[in-house]
Amino acid sequence: MTTASTWTRRAAFLAASALIITGCGGGGSNEDPNASDDPFGDPGNCTVIETAVSSEKIDLMTDLAKQFNTSDEAKSDGGCVFVRPYSKASGGATTALAEGWDESADGAKPVIWSPAASSWGQILNQRLANDGQGEMVSAKPVSFMLTPLVIAMPKPMADALNYPETPIGWADIAELSTSQEGWAKYGHPEWGAFKLGKTNPNFSTSGLSALISQTYAATGKTRDLSTEDLNSAKVKDLAKQIESSVVHYGDITMTFLNNWYRTDRSGTSLLYASAVAVEEKSVVDYNSGNPDGVLEPGETPRKPKVPLVSIYPKEGTLYSDSPLYVLDAEWVSEAQRDGAQAFIEFVQRPEAQRKVLDYGFRPANPDVAVTRPIVKENGVDPSQPAKLLQVPSPPVMIDLLDSWRNNRKGARVLLVLDVSGSMEEPADPEDPNGETKLDLAKRAAIEALGEFNSTDQVGLRVFTTNLGPNEDLNYLDVLPVQPMSTNREKLRNQIRNQIPQYGTPLYDVTQSSFEEMTNSYDKTLINAVVLLTDGVNDDGDTSDDRQQFQSLITSLQNSTSGENSKPVRVFTIAYGKSADFDTLEDIAQASNAAAYDASDPASINKVFVAVLSNF
Repeated sequence: MTTASTWTRRAAFLAASALIITGCGGGGSNEDPNASDDPFGDPGNCTVIETAVSSEKIDLMTDLAKQFNTSDEAKSDGGCVFVRPYSKASGGATTALAEGWDESADGAKPVIWSPAASSWGQILNQRLANDGQGEMVSAKPVSFMLTPLVIAMPKPMADALNYPETPIGWADIAELSTSQEGWAKYGHPEWGAFKLGKTNPNFSTSGLSALISQTYAATGKTRDLSTEDLNSAKVKDLAKQIESSVVHYGDITMTFLNNWYRTDRSGTSLLYASAVAVEEKSVVDYNSGNPDGVLEPGETPRKPKVPLVSIYPKEGTLYSDSPLYVLDAEWVSEAQRDGAQAFIEFVQRPEAQRKVLDYGFRPANPDVAVTRPIVKENGVDPSQPAKLLQVPSPPVMIDLLDSWRNNRKGARVLLVLDVSGSMEEPADPEDPNGETKLDLAKRAAIEALGEFNSTDQVGLRVFTTNLGPNEDLNYLDVLPVQPMSTNREKLRNQIRNQIPQYGTPLYDVTQSSFEEMTNSYDKTLINAVVLLTDGVNDDGDTSDDRQQFQSLITSLQNSTSGENSKPVRVFTIAYGKSADFDTLEDIAQASNAAAYDASDPASINKVFVAVLSNF
């Protein structure tokens, strides 16, 4: 069991989970409602209702808020109301509210909070109770819109399992996960082993809902999950079976959907993942040719060659219900409370509820019919789900997250840290005597080590030119990949000892690190390289740069295909404004991983949190 102090430390670390992730890692979101590109304008003397909402509904909420702000409902004899939504990740907001909202890091203090699911409200209230504080959100909030958790699967694979004629649930996923035959059992040896994508439940609503669903499946219950249930052998066994087939975790489902969509072009999507736990809305978006749910100006949707099918688990599932909480917090005034209630009533109206369909969600208002795009042609079934699960009680939710940490798939990770001369530059150009980029990176990496379990295997490699006794090496293995039970303190000390040196042999170190992890591949673990660099390839010899790069990309791509593939994911961090993000994105995509943007060195703590959510 995780102790209260351990949970507090972890919660403080996870508070940094709201960040910008670009490239194949997913789309970013603006979490500052006071930014210069604020779409709402000047509120004047109106009562401002700051509204923190999960990212998938920020565009819809922005649209509705603009309508409300100019409506008669926003005006009264006593003044006016001005609603201002901004994007805030559900897990990050939960931690910020539990630990004390810091406006400099978390954005404006919200009056309304709308996470993706009310399960986050349960977690918040319990964490507050554990600290001797009162509840901040209602146990029975108003729901804005609905989308159920589904198991998304490429249609050929769903067909091979005879779905929907043959119902499928988490018990079947567990059986597929542990099958020695893999897809050969269903006549498709070319698909290899069953591979599952799941997000980290500490960050992601779909990951949290999947964890709840699979736990209920092991008990045979649909409600009243208990701590005793979590400690039963059948729950632990099913969890370990399911987790054994996980490709990797992550903080957002967009990593999986974008990688699926990209590999669809080359005809290899069936080799990347067999199934991913996502919300129904994501299947609608993917099949329409919009995998991340956001169409940029000028972007034209292109439907995938291989569509996805929504599998509604036979044991039952949960809705992401987008609760609308008016926070019971000391910073919320009575006038704000009244204004927030007026907006909540506004978005429940039929005309507003019909608008949620445009975004792939189901209306929460039962008087509004579920119509397109929630239709079978889009890979979803409006008659499902047939069985709904109860959100567990708050204490059980906390215990469930703790148990996941013990049952999740283990990791085998090589940390590769750039110690080239440019890392000596000040992190803040306006403070030349302040901390260097390397100072910030070292501190973030050391703090991040706390998120690895003692059984996870982690090693450290540093790279720059002219290393070694004869100055003929481009990298140095400081510590081999070993269990954290023996490596944790050694890693901390060795990271502290690093100093900035010479050039940046990016291609060479990536190739060699990838080969090192491939040669010692362990199929029972998530095998990965986490590479941080602040520059471009600079090894003193530009004559074969292009050939080096192409060879690297080919190696990474080949490792992810075929029956005997050894997928080593290379998660890249572009650190500082001079980092070659495009190249790092290509590297991450070639290995079906994710690229992270830390162009502002001050964001490196947040980025490390996001990277380690994959393990």
